Amino acid sequence: MKYYIHNLNIKNSIMILGILLVFNSCLNQKKQEQYGDTKNVATGVSANDVIPFFEHWNLILGDGSNVGQASTYKNEDFFYTANDNSEDWVVFKSPNAGNTHGTSNNTRTELAQLKKWMPNTEDAQMNATLKVMNVSKTGDASVAATYSVVVGQIHSADGHENEPLKIFYKKFPGHTKGSVFWNYEINTDGNDNSKRWDYSYPIWGYDFSVVGSSSNTYPPEPSDGIELGEAFSYEVIVRNGVMYLTFKSEGHETKTFTKNLVNSEYKDRAAIPRQVQELFVPIGQDGVERENAYEGEGLFFKLGCYNQTNGKDPKVNKVWCSGAETHQGDIQKQYFDGNYAEVWFKSAAIQISKDAVSNAGYFEANDGLSSKTVYPSEVIPFMDKFKILMGDGTHVEELIDFKHKDFFYTVIDGTRRWVVYKTPNSGVTSKNSSNTRTELHEKREWTPEEGGNLTGTCKVMQVSTSGDARVAASYATVVGQIHSGEGHENEPLKIFYKKFPGHDKGSVFWNYEINTEGDNSKRWDYSTPVWGYDMSVIGKTKDGYPAEPKYGIELGEEFSYEVNVYEGIMYLTFTSEGHETKKFAKNLIQSEYVTHADLPAQVEKLFVPIGQDGTERSSAYKGELGYFKQGAYNQTNGKSPDDNLVWFAGAETYGGDIARQYENGCYTEVWFRDATVGPGKPQQGTDE
Repeated sequence: MKYYIHNLNIKNSIMILGILLVFNSCLNQKKQEQYGDTKNVATGVSANDVIPFFEHWNLILGDGSNVGQASTYKNEDFFYTANDNSEDWVVFKSPNAGNTHGTSNNTRTELAQLKKWMPNTEDAQMNATLKVMNVSKTGDASVAATYSVVVGQIHSADGHENEPLKIFYKKFPGHTKGSVFWNYEINTDGNDNSKRWDYSYPIWGYDFSVVGSSSNTYPPEPSDGIELGEAFSYEVIVRNGVMYLTFKSEGHETKTFTKNLVNSEYKDRAAIPRQVQELFVPIGQDGVERENAYEGEGLFFKLGCYNQTNGKDPKVNKVWCSGAETHQGDIQKQYFDGNYAEVWFKSAAIQISKDAVSNAGYFEANDGLSSKTVYPSEVIPFMDKFKILMGDGTHVEELIDFKHKDFFYTVIDGTRRWVVYKTPNSGVTSKNSSNTRTELHEKREWTPEEGGNLTGTCKVMQVSTSGDARVAASYATVVGQIHSGEGHENEPLKIFYKKFPGHDKGSVFWNYEINTEGDNSKRWDYSTPVWGYDMSVIGKTKDGYPAEPKYGIELGEEFSYEVNVYEGIMYLTFTSEGHETKKFAKNLIQSEYVTHADLPAQVEKLFVPIGQDGTERSSAYKGELGYFKQGAYNQTNGKSPDDNLVWFAGAETYGGDIARQYENGCYTEVWFRDATVGPGKPQQGTDE
């Protein structure tokens, strides 16, 4: 900025210069607020002046872009040079939320090697001296990845693209010292890489598995840890299939490690370490490794700032999803209040194997992948057999290459892609329902005698947080159905998930709705518990909840169901890791509720008081065409409980404003990672 002073006396000139100096100070303060501390930015020095090796790398930024080789590149948000009053450093900076690279949940400003090499190389080396200047100030302390950053990696360019080395720094809020540790990620055997896990080795301080007992409770400060701004060095050598690691820091013990990259020690489940059993197995990441680990796969180095703290909800993944502040992705707001990672490097070097080849295939596969549209039909291929009704009343007949950003789309939870079904408490629904849904509707119709089969593996991520606890349908969603297409159009099967506010665990149960003889307003459901309660367990007052179910299912906890109708009998199987498998059978063509004396006690308690006390056709659903439904059928609505104490939940709907309902937890959201549909098949063995 230039200032010109003409024809002024000295006194006035000094006054104006003082004003300009104050103005400049305000500008600098404003820039500091926007971008963090910039007073030491070395504006005339390029990264390659500090560390002359950038011709060997592509640079990925915290906005997801690949800017290529960065010998002369600068970006004041992500990548620049700074001076700490004694020497120049290269700064890598990345927010908690931005655009990511590849399939990762986490942002990075990180170098990725332009060549790849096999682990049996004669010599591949990387070393660096660095200091971590900032890790996120927010996050869930019980999540292992929170408050951490990866400063160096070995990454596979082939197969599952897993990571045999990640070097971490992690510091809890309020602590002066943080931990440095390194993780080995197994190269998972088989095609299901969602079962992969890390084993963590402490260097100074803790390993990855040391977490807080709650979201805001921290373990004791590590006595031998590394402070923010304290320099340390690492050296990584891969030679003849073995990885050699050396870590140094002044005033700390030098640490060395070796790890065989071509002969696995985790080939069977008995070899899974206790650390992994405690951290990863509870979230279903319990795979085994290929016998020859990373042999035959192209590997490459990475270096920089790979921020491990993100804004994803911990109920999605309790190891990798931190629930940190992201300001809806506003990078400058994240930088202003400390929700970012920043790492400074003063030296680094790389030695490339003579057998290394181009790594272009990795970049071609991963550049821009996070912004690529992935349709639900790419995750669950049976979408051609269904149509959908969404939470705003929109019907769509053809679902191949279809998605909707508010109701029906895909996500990655850290290990795999899922199809998301989301719907508010109040929107537009079908003609005979009080409840919104984003739900598939099978195109084929079949009778119970003809049969059909539906499977689904899902996790419920949200049920409404408002409602009336006295109402059986409150806080519940249906994730699978059989629906009749004829007669009364009743529902011989509804699979529910329900969780009361304040509880960690919810219930899974299934309902059978009678095919009413005569007046269908007299119809009722009979509910059978799977894990937790059945539908009839309700609160005594609007805000008074029953005890939490002991064997329930948490939000974000995966479970599976199979519905198999064969020769008029409905067979149900429910499975979930860590829970007893449950099986049931129900005759759909011969009723057990043909007289009033047959009404179950549960129905007498729940439905008879509101006048729903009908009996069923003796042949039940025999000969009636029906179809499967799957997705999120929200059972919580805004209707007054005074009119119906079973189905009218009295929940908040914000006048039908869908965006406000989503903002305030007044919706349901269900994720499916796998599902099939087809003909019925013979089946034996049930619990009931």
